[in-house]
Parts: sequence; C-alpha cells; structure tokens
Amino acid sequence: MIALAVLAALSGAIAVGAGAYGAHGVSGEAAEWLRTGAHYQLVHAVAALALLSRPGGAVAGWLFVAGGALFAGTLYAMALGAPRWLGAVTPIGGLGLIAGWVVLAVAALRT
Repeated sequence: MIALAVLAALSGAIAVGAGAYGAHGVSGEAAEWLRTGAHYQLVHAVAALALLSRPGGAVAGWLFVAGGALFAGTLYAMALGAPRWLGAVTPIGGLGLIAGWVVLAVAALRT
C-alpha cells in the first residue's frame, strides 16, 4: 500500500507540472494534450489515494495509477514531440482507468 500511495502522490505532482506547462509553456494542440492528460491523471491520482483503505481500493488504485500514467504519458510525450502514432496507445491507458471504476463498482456491490 505504501508503494501505491507514493506512486499516486508522484502521479499527482506530475499532473500539476504537466498542467502548468500546458497552461504557460506551449500553445495549440500540445497545450490541449497536456491539459487533458493532467486532468485525467490528477483526478485518478486523488482517487487512488482516497481509496487506499476501501474494499477493492488497492486494485482500483493500481489501475488508476497505471492507466493514468499510460493515458497521460502518451499525451505528454506527443506534446513534447513524440510521433503522433503514439496516440493509438492512449486508449489502452483509458481502459485501465475504466477498469478501475468497474472494480470499485463490483467491490461496492459485494459489500
């Protein structure tokens, strides 16, 4: 649980930095990718931290952290000049985020 808490907290820090860079360091499509990635990553970092002691929270938290890293990370990479084909990987991270919410729903039904 400590590793998840540390990674979720670092994920939140990265999201704030990416969002700030998107707001002040770039413009156009790159700024939008940074804002979108930061928004999703920050929401899921906070959710992962909030769920640490809840049923299903650890599994959902790991899905949120991993999915957020993949989703936001590919957007950040493209904003910094990586090839656009990397955007085809972004939905895999999104599936991780969705899976985290499904895990929470199932855990809630079981309690």
